[in-house]
Amino acid sequence: MTQNSRLVYSTSGCNLCDDCKKPLKKCRCLKLQSKKETENRINVYFEKKGRKGSGVTVIRGVMLSKTELKCLTTNLKKYCGVGGSIKHNNQIELQGDQRQQVKLYINQLVK
Repeated sequence: MTQNSRLVYSTSGCNLCDDCKKPLKKCRCLKLQSKKETENRINVYFEKKGRKGSGVTVIRGVMLSKTELKCLTTNLKKYCGVGGSIKHNNQIELQGDQRQQVKLYINQLVK
């Protein structure tokens, strides 16, 4: 089979999951692994939309309890020297473009 072709149907080969031994259509192992990977991802981006020209740095994907999230937000605000708040869905907003400083701070926490 060439690299550019896509297999549509085949009677040969195994279409069972290696872990749970169910058909790949009914397997939930792959879905659980992909959810775990996306849960551990932290998104840091700059947003101006709907803020009358003043931008904020938005941090999403932080899976912490409320008290830990408050502590992280407080430390980030002190580290960057700006104001900010916690919004719905565990979203942290910092005033201004603080993407580089946030990335440095998070990398220091991970190490």
